[in-house]
Amino acid sequence: MNHFLASDERSEGYTHVLLITTGSVASIKAPLIVQALAQYDKVKVEVVATQPSLAFYDPADIVKSGSRVWTDQDEWTGKFKIGDPILHIELRRWADIVLIAPCSANTLAKIAGGICDNLVTSLLRALSSNTPTFVFPAMNTLMYDHPLTAEHIRVVREIIGYQVVGPIGKQLACGDVGLGAMTEWRDIVNIVVEKFNLRHTDNQ
Repeated sequence: MNHFLASDERSEGYTHVLLITTGSVASIKAPLIVQALAQYDKVKVEVVATQPSLAFYDPADIVKSGSRVWTDQDEWTGKFKIGDPILHIELRRWADIVLIAPCSANTLAKIAGGICDNLVTSLLRALSSNTPTFVFPAMNTLMYDHPLTAEHIRVVREIIGYQVVGPIGKQLACGDVGLGAMTEWRDIVNIVVEKFNLRHTDNQ
């Protein structure tokens, strides 16, 4: 994949939305989020995916909406030369808002602990505190009820300053019924729409 340069990729007057997907079955909703945002005027979306999240959607469905999916393989190509752009730095420079949807228990723990061992967590560790960042937890109910989860959410909210939304209660993909499902994808889209006062393209 070609180098990504924030200075080339940002467009004046546009809202630049960075969607992060992690290893929860709720990642299946990623194409729907991207497709919905693509229907608004002056919006650009880039997707950064952990490898496990790609078990749940086909990146081709993202590309159909005019966006791209970035993975660890794009960051660590084995061909780096001094002076080349650093992907996780360029992506965080590009973003006006970051959505971690879904945020798995594993990625939540990594964020809270400051771990940065992949493209997603490296980007988040380098992210400016001025960039609005929303976390949408999604996991099994007992994983959500684990005492460490409450501590991780506290750290993410109170120390890092991210906004945590959800999870919600419903029948989960594993068959259990309880709290742990990701916020409805339409509500995630609406957070961006309302924050940036987006208008549908047909309202131009």
